[in-house]
Amino acid sequence: MLAAFEGWNDAGSAASLALEHLADVWGAEQVDELDPEEYHDFQVNRPTVGPGPDGERRLTWPTTKVSVATLPGGRQVVLVHGIEPSMRWRRYCAELLDIATNLHVGSVVTVGALLADVPHTRPIPVSATTDDPDLRDALGLEANTYEGPTGIVGVLQHEARAQGRRALSLWAAVPHYVAHPPSPKATLAILHKIEQVIGATVPLGELVEDAIAWQHGVDELAGEDSEIGDYVRQLEEAKDTAELPEASGEAIAQEFERYLRRRDRGTNG
Repeated sequence: MLAAFEGWNDAGSAASLALEHLADVWGAEQVDELDPEEYHDFQVNRPTVGPGPDGERRLTWPTTKVSVATLPGGRQVVLVHGIEPSMRWRRYCAELLDIATNLHVGSVVTVGALLADVPHTRPIPVSATTDDPDLRDALGLEANTYEGPTGIVGVLQHEARAQGRRALSLWAAVPHYVAHPPSPKATLAILHKIEQVIGATVPLGELVEDAIAWQHGVDELAGEDSEIGDYVRQLEEAKDTAELPEASGEAIAQEFERYLRRRDRGTNG
């Protein structure tokens, strides 16, 4: 199960747009939907009105949709996409995990994005963390050491783990000075990380071109505003200093170890 939620957990809409992209390219079919009356304050997340496919005006409520995609080879991936609920988070997570049980889900991957001091000119960092030591060893993930306020992705991951499911979390770091959505470069980075974690190919379509165009647009902004340009250069220097050759060599070694583990698992079926 891959889950992303609009709102606090979704800087630049990078995570929710990644789930929308997966649903589109994998041809996912909706199988369930949570009742928004139970979980949303409609003065915070209001319904919208507009024409439907048949031309009739209709209301669209801020709900959570559950879809299933069948990948080549018959493997199924459950996609959860919604808006962070306003209330009853424990009941909300319990309902999603009941659906996961009915769909025979063994692993839950929550996907989020946060604003960070990172330059748009460098690869978007995506962290993958888990409290599961077996997953850390198998996939080369980091331990989850975050302390502080959490969103619905943190609660869902915790509840999934409490039920004995494998659970991990992906977070993309979106440059805070270009926080307005969309953020296609961050969405692309999330999709690359999802490919690595679940071992499935994701067709990217026009997303690569969108990411390049987005970066060019931010380059122009930085070129026209000297303060932003100077700030970006400071971020670049800090990023490059943190990735000295010895650090890069360690990262290469870790990636090679992950490759060997994936190859061994493939050889053994």
